[in-house]
Amino acid sequence: MARALKLASWTSMALAASGFYLYSNKYLDPNDFGAVRVGRAVATTAVISYDYLTSLRSVPYGSEEYLQLRSEVHLRSARRLCELCCANRGTFIKVGQHLGALDYLLPQEYTSTLKVLHSQAPQSSMQEIRQVIREDLGKEVLVLAVKQLFPEFEFMWLVDEAKKNLPLELDFLNEGRNAEKVARMLKHFDFLKVPQIYWELSTKRVLLMEFVDGGQVNDRDYMERNKIDVNEISRHLGKMYSEMIFVHGFVHCDPHPGNVLVRKRPDTGKAEIVLLDHGLYQVLTEQFRLDYCHLWQSLLWTDMRRVKKYCQRLGAGDLYPLLACMLTARSWDSVNRGISQAPITATEDSEIRNNAATYLPQISQLLSHVPRQMLLIFKTNDLLRGIEAALGTRASASSFLNMSRCCVRALAAHKKKTCSFFRRTQISFSEAFTLWQINLHELILRVKGLRLARWLLALLCRRLPAPH
Repeated sequence: MARALKLASWTSMALAASGFYLYSNKYLDPNDFGAVRVGRAVATTAVISYDYLTSLRSVPYGSEEYLQLRSEVHLRSARRLCELCCANRGTFIKVGQHLGALDYLLPQEYTSTLKVLHSQAPQSSMQEIRQVIREDLGKEVLVLAVKQLFPEFEFMWLVDEAKKNLPLELDFLNEGRNAEKVARMLKHFDFLKVPQIYWELSTKRVLLMEFVDGGQVNDRDYMERNKIDVNEISRHLGKMYSEMIFVHGFVHCDPHPGNVLVRKRPDTGKAEIVLLDHGLYQVLTEQFRLDYCHLWQSLLWTDMRRVKKYCQRLGAGDLYPLLACMLTARSWDSVNRGISQAPITATEDSEIRNNAATYLPQISQLLSHVPRQMLLIFKTNDLLRGIEAALGTRASASSFLNMSRCCVRALAAHKKKTCSFFRRTQISFSEAFTLWQINLHELILRVKGLRLARWLLALLCRRLPAPH
């Protein structure tokens, strides 16, 4: 019960904290004043906490009755959070969308309820948007007050990110430029569609884009109806984001399912990913991108000495095991065994869910010390992982192989910048050989998969009675 209560309380406080930092202090309209939003969030937190305490207090932990009651409390709490997001709007909606995509981490009652925010979020008026742009920095006072109430959870990094990112998200000309940049950057991916911008009809407050229809990327039923291969879509998504992060350092940071659509191309019938909402991108510094490449390469190759080294270079300090676990969404045991060696099991998944609330203070401490660039990378990883969990393709070998390819290419390109022709030739041969090894490994995995499928088919044929 304590764990469930802690998870719910921290989830509510995350909404409260994130929301009033980013979308509070609205002039003197009582419905939009920051204190009203904070009051709603605090009241919701209190109601949820009381519900968990009173509903589960007298029931034996782990019993069938306990599990049933806990599910009911989860559902009631999720509905209250969803109502809070819709009432407070603004960044509360953004946080709710993020939580709704964390299928691998949060209880199903929460994610299924909050998923409605991906495609049916309340809309804000232009007057509200203008107020957001003009809001002052008085939000720090609220942050400091909350920090006094919850000293083990550090909030100030959220304020810093809010100051930097909110004006960019609300500048539609910036969004249009981002859309065109990523379309050029990834033009070699024929499976990616970025809607065209109509500049002659766009302003800083109005963005007119090409209309493109499709189903949400986590909608398996839509894909089955339209004969779209979920594994192919998952591979494409992994390729796209690996290229953004490791090779270019220009990352779309809001890939919740409402912003990533899938469809069959009208002209060819091939599966296509449609990427929407280009307001928030993270531009990675070269040093961060290279350290992040080295870290992921070390994680994929199970080089624990280098995992520690590059986690610490990225600010984790003694919490480097926690950073490795957060990036991979795997247990520390799995990280030590090798995350590319075996997919996540139901037992490990349950362990991660159960321990998430326990480590929230340490997670908060880590988030306050890593480079600011890492924060949006975490958000992006969470949303992508939620999509993979919904599609049933999480931790597939192909996604790790694609990441390995991008890391190898990115690091080789950096090494070739300032060296002699002979040295560049050596690096190019080494790069080609490593990529060949990765391709060979992928071929072996596919052959093994085919053999296993044939063996299972043969076994079934022997077991089933012959038709009369």
